[in-house]
Amino acid sequence: MDEVLLRSAATRGGLSDNDLARLVGLGDLERLRRGAYARALGARRSPEEVHRLLIGATVPQLGDGAVLSHASAGVLHGLPLWPAQVGTVHITRPRTGGGGRRTVVRRHTSALEAGETTTVDGWAVTTVPRTVVDLARTLPYEQGVAAGDAALRLGLDRGVLEAALRRQDRWPGAARARRVVLLADGRAESAGESLSRVLLTDQGLTPTELQLVVHGADGPLGRVDFAWPEHRTIGEFDGRVKYGRLLRPGEDVGDVVYREKLREDQLRDLGWQVVRWVWADLDRPAVIAERVRRAFARAHG
Repeated sequence: MDEVLLRSAATRGGLSDNDLARLVGLGDLERLRRGAYARALGARRSPEEVHRLLIGATVPQLGDGAVLSHASAGVLHGLPLWPAQVGTVHITRPRTGGGGRRTVVRRHTSALEAGETTTVDGWAVTTVPRTVVDLARTLPYEQGVAAGDAALRLGLDRGVLEAALRRQDRWPGAARARRVVLLADGRAESAGESLSRVLLTDQGLTPTELQLVVHGADGPLGRVDFAWPEHRTIGEFDGRVKYGRLLRPGEDVGDVVYREKLREDQLRDLGWQVVRWVWADLDRPAVIAERVRRAFARAHG
């Protein structure tokens, strides 16, 4: 079976709507949208994987001239997006008239200059800089920063990003996009770190250093996410991505947690205050800020 099965092809092959519903109920097929299915996997697909299938089930029906953009382009370029953003296929067409939404497709109408489109996996898609600015204009501020951070981390030149921003200087959301580009920093290693930095900055606690290498008597102890050396305080966002990245051959997450605990003990022995938080804590930025300020006070106490 092809990766995407359209109802039209299924009925031509002898399957009825009842057959398709039964296969979905049995867990053999996964419904992507009305009239489009994918073979179900034993493991759950990520939202990004589902979105790629949704693109394959949708874009061929849209005709020539549709360029994947916004969240769809972000998925294809490997930029982090929130699950709520990837349930809709976004396209841009460079023709006059308004945009709109039909079922799972969000149509944008805007100019596409030469050099603002490329091809990814056979699909026409907006380039990384154009995509970042589109996302920065249209998504919540912190989500735009996460996309901008990731693009810079993946190698996008800041000057190229700023040039893309200037081309949209008078477009809706341009002011927010300027804020995003100003704060974007490729040293953030995950969307959680990006969101943490936005929240800390909004709380008046802009980190002095990102990815600071802390040294002990026997050499470097490693990099920390956020640091305020003037307050001898370190901030660490603990996400699943981070623990996966720190895994060594033959280790499990428990080994990483134990090793991180030893490292934290060494940091405290050197006089550093350490504040850690996880995804759930990001819903309470004032609580994180208060913990950081208490760490400052302990360091100066």
